[in-house]
Amino acid sequence: MKKRCTWCGRDPLYMAYHDHDWGVPVHDDRLLFEFLTLEGAQAGLNWLTILKKRENYRKAFNYFDLETIANYSQNNIERLLADSGIVRNRLKIESTIKNARGVLKIQEEAGSLDAYLWRYVEGIPKQNQWMSISEVPVKTKTSEMMSKDLKTRGFNFVGPTICYAFMQATGMVNDHTTDCFRHKELYFKA
Repeated sequence: MKKRCTWCGRDPLYMAYHDHDWGVPVHDDRLLFEFLTLEGAQAGLNWLTILKKRENYRKAFNYFDLETIANYSQNNIERLLADSGIVRNRLKIESTIKNARGVLKIQEEAGSLDAYLWRYVEGIPKQNQWMSISEVPVKTKTSEMMSKDLKTRGFNFVGPTICYAFMQATGMVNDHTTDCFRHKELYFKA
């Protein structure tokens, strides 16, 4: 039996997410935006709740197509507020639209969301050596810097804790505990 990070428990969906997604370096702008959106949607909720709604989010938000979301109208917002497959929180829905517009500006300036975000770790995943989940921080100076810059650019639901969870999910940091089989597999992957 494989040893996993204790946070994923025994739920098959959670275990699959842990084994195949969490901590894998992501460099695709659409997928980075998806993770940023889902981490923001998770604020105040359990990650498993969001994970169960992930496919619904993809469908509801046009598979996270930035141009499409950036052009959403009030009708789109009303449609999303009526969609029981996602978290129907007006602020979170509106932030997704606002953040999509922000990403488009970042792409103009930096060339890609990938280039903009990965500069925070100099393009290489930070390899942590946590023995226990209790050692893993909820935020870091790096996530605080990312959060501050994103907020300056008008992004919402991008606090330092959300940014750190995003960094973990997208492989900017390897926060699998050292006894987890994924820690070694993801060591220095980029």
